[in-house]
Amino acid sequence: MSILINKDTRVMTQGITGKAGAFHTKTSREYANGRNCYVAGVNPKKAGERYEGIPIFGSVADAKRDTGANVSVIYVPPAFAAAAIDEAVAAELDLVICITEGIPVRDLIRTRDKMRGGKTILIGPNCPGIITPDEIKIGIMPGHIHKKGRIGVVSRSGTLTYEAVGQLMDQGLGQSSCVGIGGDPVNGLKHIDVLRMFNDDPDTDAVIMVGEIGGTDEENAARWVKENMKKPVVGFIAGVTAPAGKRMGHAGAIISGGKGTAQEKLGVMEDCGIKVTLNPAEMGRLLKSVLR
Repeated sequence: MSILINKDTRVMTQGITGKAGAFHTKTSREYANGRNCYVAGVNPKKAGERYEGIPIFGSVADAKRDTGANVSVIYVPPAFAAAAIDEAVAAELDLVICITEGIPVRDLIRTRDKMRGGKTILIGPNCPGIITPDEIKIGIMPGHIHKKGRIGVVSRSGTLTYEAVGQLMDQGLGQSSCVGIGGDPVNGLKHIDVLRMFNDDPDTDAVIMVGEIGGTDEENAARWVKENMKKPVVGFIAGVTAPAGKRMGHAGAIISGGKGTAQEKLGVMEDCGIKVTLNPAEMGRLLKSVLR
C-alpha cells in the first residue's frame, strides 16, 4: 500500500511541451510503471499532437474524459500556474501536484479559496513532487535513489527530501512514499495532513518529517503527533545551524514576532515526543535507532 499515488494512478502533465514539463514527463515515464501511468498532456495550442507517444489535449477536462487521468502535474510558468490549478480543480481531479516555483502569492490565495469544499487535493507549489518507490514518481526527484520500504518521508525542502532518502538507503531502509510539500507560505497539503495519511497506512512503520523556519505548520503537526500518532516520528528543521556551521533553509522563510524559529519548532517537536536532530546528516541513523 502507499499514500496518494500508486501503480494504478493515471497522470496528465499540464505544460507538457515546455522544457521542464517535457524533460520530467519523459524521465517519470521511464520510471517503474510510468509508461502505463502517464496517459495525457495538456496544451491548448497543441491539442491533437503527441509527445513521446502521449496524446496532448486542449483542456484538462478533455484529457480526463478521454484517458481517465485522475492526477495532474503542473510545470506551467508562474504567471499561469494558478489558473492551471484552477482548471484541474474545476475538472474534479483527485490530486494536483504543482512543481512551478515563483507563483504570485495573491494568485495562490485566490486559488486556495476556490478549492474550499472541493474534492481535489493540492501538493505544492514549489515542490519536488511525490514518489511511491518502484511504482510511480510524479515530479522532479531522482528516482534511482529510492527503494520500496516502510518509512514515510514528508518535507518542505526538496534537497533535504533527497538527503533523507539517501540516508535511509545507507541504513538499508526503503520508503513507503515520499512527499515534498513545498516551502511556499500558501500551499496545499501540510505536514499534519501527510502525517495523518502515514498514520493510517499499514505499510508505513515510521516517518521522517523535515520542516523549515517560518510559520507554525511544524508545531501544529507536532501537537497532533503527540495526541494521535501511533508510529515514531523523527524530525529536522532546515534553518537550524548544523555542527559544521552551515545554515539550511529557504531564504524566503518568514519569522514573525519571534515565532517560526528553528529553536522554537525543535522545542515543540521534542516536547511532543518527536525525536529531533540538529544535524541533517543524522536523520537516517536517528530513524533507524527509534525502530530498535
